Amino acid sequence: MNVVENRQIDQEHSKPVLADFYFKNDGKQKPVVIFCHGYKGYKDWGAWNLMVSSFVNAELFFVKFNFSHNGGTMENPIDFPDLDAFGENTFTKELDDIETVLDYLSTSPEFKGAINLNDITLVGHSRGGGTVLVKAGESNRISRVVSWAGVSDFGARFPSGDALAGWKSNGVAYIENARTKQQMPHLFSFYTDFKENEERLTIQTSVKGLKIPQLIIQGESDEVVKLEEAQCLQQWNPNAALKIIPNGNHTFGAAQPWIKDTMPNDLIAVVAATIDFIKQ
Repeated sequence: MNVVENRQIDQEHSKPVLADFYFKNDGKQKPVVIFCHGYKGYKDWGAWNLMVSSFVNAELFFVKFNFSHNGGTMENPIDFPDLDAFGENTFTKELDDIETVLDYLSTSPEFKGAINLNDITLVGHSRGGGTVLVKAGESNRISRVVSWAGVSDFGARFPSGDALAGWKSNGVAYIENARTKQQMPHLFSFYTDFKENEERLTIQTSVKGLKIPQLIIQGESDEVVKLEEAQCLQQWNPNAALKIIPNGNHTFGAAQPWIKDTMPNDLIAVVAATIDFIKQ
């Protein structure tokens, strides 16, 4: 397996994206899978690295990356050493980051013989699941889209009333990271970016307009993104496939740190279902 990790992809008007690429160097062009992490996530979180071999062994070209403003740095891509960048993140920046990865793949001579640019699947977890649905709805470069515990509505997650007014007045709000105990800043520009681009960022609109295959994978007992959100996604696109993981939680059994050398059983099932969907 060829492994290219922590490749820095520069962007003209933003921080760089840090990406990993995995593939068999056998001279065959392979379908591309691009994995997008979620809120307070990163490409090396938990058991994500352990799923790489499953995709590569299925003759797929697998990519995972850190969103440019996820709070990681080039030197330390794990956890959140750059809280200023985290606070400056927006949904539209994340969509731009996906576009940057797509552009890099399409222009990089290094991978030209290993990728089939006419067969690209976006996979996203949690908030990343919503992000890939929006990107799939607006890009003609995407062949398939898969959401793992994907959100169905960005707007519903914003505060309202006094909490929203306080956020606007202060210019920043903080949410504690339960694991690291860091106070994670969210500038009010995160909200204004959403409102200014609300039509584009309405997941329901994107899903209703999808013309490509869609797979929805959802943990039955997800404590963060409820099963009802997955059911909404399928209602908006009756052609979408819905796989429910019995008793599955939001991360399909994984946690950070993950010290075992195998994926949890629920994540094994999620990866297998995703590969089957791509290969069918």
